[in-house]
Amino acid sequence: MDAIVNLAPTGMIPTKAMTPHVPLTPEEIAADVLACADLGITTAHLHARDESGDPTYRKGVYARIIGLIRDRRDDLVLCVSCSGRNWSELEKRAEVLELDGDLKPDMASLTLSSLNFANSSSVNAPETVQGLAERMRDRGIKPELEIFDLGMANYAKYLLRKEIIEGRLYANLFFGNIASAQPTLLELGILIEALPPDTVWAAAGLGEAQLPMNAVAIAYGGGVRVGLEDNIWFDRTRSRLATNVELVGRIHEIGRLHAREVMAPAAFRELMMLGRVAGG
Repeated sequence: MDAIVNLAPTGMIPTKAMTPHVPLTPEEIAADVLACADLGITTAHLHARDESGDPTYRKGVYARIIGLIRDRRDDLVLCVSCSGRNWSELEKRAEVLELDGDLKPDMASLTLSSLNFANSSSVNAPETVQGLAERMRDRGIKPELEIFDLGMANYAKYLLRKEIIEGRLYANLFFGNIASAQPTLLELGILIEALPPDTVWAAAGLGEAQLPMNAVAIAYGGGVRVGLEDNIWFDRTRSRLATNVELVGRIHEIGRLHAREVMAPAAFRELMMLGRVAGG
């Protein structure tokens, strides 16, 4: 199978003070996504920022980002964030799921449990996780499962049994967070084996774990999540700040070494039964 390349260009943490290359405005985010799409990506995982550069859940900002991207590339699979890192209320996190028509996202993130980061937490109460999943199901938006440890993989099976999520599943597997799975071959293999059968997966590494986990995933036949959301540096010595285009370009180089092409968005839509963009 061709390699899924999931671009995470912005996230909730990087600022212009940390790196001038992180895109924050809708125009900057769309430009970065489109530049990477010209190079070759499968899907984009979008976070929105307000006029001050702070994370926002407001659907109007997401609408601007999605609209700018789809004006040029309506084939790209677009995923919006429903993160609990800055707010835990269901209504705030679900607001972006209300977008419709050409602005409706194809996918939305679903973190399957609460977790701690080095200096913050992501609060995901069971009723919130299930509420988000139900709204995604009812809106025809595919969950992008965010899995940081074995318990989250098991919870995906629970939601599947309860028919709260359904069909073929897609999961991002995260490694390198201090309180979660670590970037080792053993933990990667265990997490893959713990997933529900036939789950399509991509490996993500936080910080310096990004490159090795991406490289292993490509070699092993999986997909990758890559971008400045997870890692702002191009090298392990942190001597050079990366751009999203450079990080995607390196994935292409690794893919060529393993004779793996980047999965086209149309192929991913067919694989995940996403359908076409309204009006596209």
